[in-house]
Amino acid sequence: MTERITLSGPSDRTSDADRLPPARFAFDPQTWKEIAHLLANLPVALFGFTYVMTVMLTGLGLTVTVIGFPLLAAGLLGARQLGKMERARARVLLGVRVDEPSPLPLRGRGGFFAQLWMSLKDPVGWRTVLYDLIRLPWGIATFTITLTSLFVAWPVLPFIARGLTNADRAMVRGLLSPSEDLERRIAELESDRGVVVDTAAADLRRIERDLHDGAQARLVNLAMGLGLAKEKLLEGQADETVAAMVDEAHGEVKLALQELRDLARGIHPAVLTDRGLDAALSSVASRCTVPVKVTADLESRPAAAIEGIAYFTVSELLQNVSKHSGARSASVDVWRTDLRLLIQVWDDGRGGASLDGGTGMAGLADRLGAVDGLFVIDSPPGGPTVITAELPWRDRDREGDRSARGEPASWR
Repeated sequence: MTERITLSGPSDRTSDADRLPPARFAFDPQTWKEIAHLLANLPVALFGFTYVMTVMLTGLGLTVTVIGFPLLAAGLLGARQLGKMERARARVLLGVRVDEPSPLPLRGRGGFFAQLWMSLKDPVGWRTVLYDLIRLPWGIATFTITLTSLFVAWPVLPFIARGLTNADRAMVRGLLSPSEDLERRIAELESDRGVVVDTAAADLRRIERDLHDGAQARLVNLAMGLGLAKEKLLEGQADETVAAMVDEAHGEVKLALQELRDLARGIHPAVLTDRGLDAALSSVASRCTVPVKVTADLESRPAAAIEGIAYFTVSELLQNVSKHSGARSASVDVWRTDLRLLIQVWDDGRGGASLDGGTGMAGLADRLGAVDGLFVIDSPPGGPTVITAELPWRDRDREGDRSARGEPASWR
């Protein structure tokens, strides 16, 4: 074996530990971003202050004229854009993550004056105006301190910049961030509005389908049968055939009327309008295949809309008891607590009910959620099942009551 010996010069004998690190800036990138933000505070604050003093004060001064309020509303919309720019600057240079506020829902809201009023009371725009007003003295102070420290106090500048930018972060979060409760409520209302629209569309489709497949088809057959009977009478064939056709038409009328009654009950039962929730729920319970005990402890009637939702909620829950629970008994309790209407449906069936069980529970939860209600299921395997629904209580309007108590159409 031949051993190779390599001779190295003095320069090759230098170890890695003796090598110098690469040259770099004394401040890290985040410090330079904070310095840039503080130096940019002055021109940005000058622009925002000038905008507020020019547009907003002009609009306020002209509120005694016709153009004052529209100009003020336009100024607030512009202030929203200034806030958007400031949030973007804070996000890039300060690392502040602030959500964008929801846009004003101006489209399709009543008309010019409704949109004008919505713009004038915009809290996001007014908070941005306040932000721009207090930023000018702060911008002058931060620009002066940062520029001076960059030359005479640069060893401690990172600490100065961090302290000043922390105040900037607090201002952005305090004045330019949306209200979490308000934004969450807006999101919930938008979601609930979609649920209400979808539910109404589904109900309209169901009514149309029931009319087309049920009563309408029977009435068509009735018209055809009566037409044939009329022809035979005109031809002088008043025999047993005509009598049988008239008798069949009479039966079709009875069936069509029964289907129309059922359809009307599904839209809004007359017993609910006439006698209230207690009698209506007792009527629903009497049609259930399981014995149901109904207890309603209500001193007064809630608003018609709340009463209707409560009725249809119990109706669908009792249908589920009949079809899926295998129960031997059930109960329905309705009572009022402060400003809430509570409904509890209990059965001793097999249990296992859930929102994703395919029994319409998810739809009920969505409908109650659309009106600020709650829907809670306690159904362990083996039972019993306890379902609690909670609705907001609204007093029934007296004038609405009088119109709602109009004599319903009845079939004799």
